Amino acid sequence: MSGDQAARLGGRFAKLWAASATSALGSGLATIATPLFVASRTSDPVIVSAAFGVAWLPWLLFALPGGVLVDRVDRRRLMIAVDSSRVAAMGVLAAAILAGWASIALLYAVLFVVNAGETVVRSASQAMLPAVVPPSRLERANGWLTGGDTLMENLVAGPLAGFLFVIAAGLPFLVNAGTYAASAILIGWIAGTYRPHRKASEDSSRPASVWADVAEGFRWLIKQRLLRTMAVLIGLLNLTLTGALAVLVLLARERLHLGSVGYGLLFTCAASGGLLGSVIGDRLIAWVTATWTIRVGLMIEAGLHLALATSRSPYLVGVAWFAFGVHAALWTIVGTSLRQRLTPPAMLGRVGSTTLFIAAGGNCVGALIAGGLASRFGITAPYWAGFAVAVAVSVTTWRVFSRAAVAEAYATPYQADTGELAATP
Repeated sequence: MSGDQAARLGGRFAKLWAASATSALGSGLATIATPLFVASRTSDPVIVSAAFGVAWLPWLLFALPGGVLVDRVDRRRLMIAVDSSRVAAMGVLAAAILAGWASIALLYAVLFVVNAGETVVRSASQAMLPAVVPPSRLERANGWLTGGDTLMENLVAGPLAGFLFVIAAGLPFLVNAGTYAASAILIGWIAGTYRPHRKASEDSSRPASVWADVAEGFRWLIKQRLLRTMAVLIGLLNLTLTGALAVLVLLARERLHLGSVGYGLLFTCAASGGLLGSVIGDRLIAWVTATWTIRVGLMIEAGLHLALATSRSPYLVGVAWFAFGVHAALWTIVGTSLRQRLTPPAMLGRVGSTTLFIAAGGNCVGALIAGGLASRFGITAPYWAGFAVAVAVSVTTWRVFSRAAVAEAYATPYQADTGELAATP
């Protein structure tokens, strides 16, 4: 960040941003190193692909109760505790690999623990942000967080993980443990307490059960038309996007005639677009409005699937992925900022985790559906299905994100109405 940007967002945000980017680097290293390690031990495609299930299963199991935890305790302390546990887990794995007695079962067990922690950290970080920056700066703050994560996880981690893995198979995981430790230290340096304030009527010597709190957050989300629609959209579009990614390697080989390098460059195109969208996101959204950011994003989503279904040009597909990367960053900024503006501070964890749960469900189901469609109807079938879904949701939700509805959300954020201070120095 430049000095002017750091001054506007504040020192507390700079530390939160550094912690997020550092943690994203470590996660990216593990994401790349995991299949390399598994493939060095077995060629069984079922065992290799099981890493995907291990990565997403914690989101389905722990996202909802994790959101309850985020709304009950100090969010900063919770993130420190989770990162500390992830240091221990990843450190054990790295030591085992370096010592030569690690197994695939141990790798998957550690991945499960680490990703279970990620469900909590992600929700806590999003819930903590409105207490760190002013409401008027949420778009810029979310843009910088998205950009930092994209840069570290998608652009830096890939080549670095491969280089470290060549030196020693356990080295990427050891560095990952170090990044979690650095993240915990940086978060510990953020001043203030971040325990959500509950209304007097909600205080009780016997707190509600976890599932009662989950249900409360779900009911609140269902009543909010903008946020409810955005959550459903993310679930549906993640379903088609994950389906597109699940068979992209086959499409790249059979229709685009790309090798492994060209296939990897498609992801570089998307990551580059995401980085650009993150950097200019707040200004672009202010210029075209959040309404048109969402609407144009839906058209870009449909365009990506159409390009993948019809084109045999790797250059056109690369441009489509770049445009999608810009759109994905803008949608993350708009969706997260709207949720942070509209949600009561004491419910940010639960509402955010419910959205993450819906998104994770779309990811898990999408990969399974795509494989079946491609096997039965051909390699382009998942992309035609994705195009149809994107067009359908564009038509049905076009009027939901009207200028008036979105302008009202920006004009009357929840925090401004209540006057609550979510952080106490």
